Amino acid sequence: MDAARAGAFGQLFRPDNFVFGHSGAGNNWAKGHYTEGAELVDSVLDVVRKESENCDCLQGFQLAHSLGGGTGSGMGTLLMSKIREEYPDRIMTTFSVVPSPKVPKPNVELLFCYLTHSDYKHDRQCSRQEPSLLRSRL
Repeated sequence: MDAARAGAFGQLFRPDNFVFGHSGAGNNWAKGHYTEGAELVDSVLDVVRKESENCDCLQGFQLAHSLGGGTGSGMGTLLMSKIREEYPDRIMTTFSVVPSPKVPKPNVELLFCYLTHSDYKHDRQCSRQEPSLLRSRL
């Protein structure tokens, strides 16, 4: 995070909007969703609330996350569901990075995609491209 703040785009982000965890989910979806992510999600939601209260006309949210690891897929799914609970009438757009079949990876990445996708299918704003991408990989 220090590298992101010190980089060329570091000035784009407010320093008090950074939320830090002591460790990652360690390539474990459940750890990102139920333990490590659950500890951080309230802090993240506080930042989301603070920023959304400063908006004149909040339209929705954009979430960019990776489906290959535990933090992006597990905590990303948790964060998405919490935002959906708190702001049910707002648009939720996700930009999900799907693991590449060309890169050697742990076997669990496809499972993370499936677990995240199973949560997406309950979301009425779900993109129609995601299921076809995941089906071709599974």
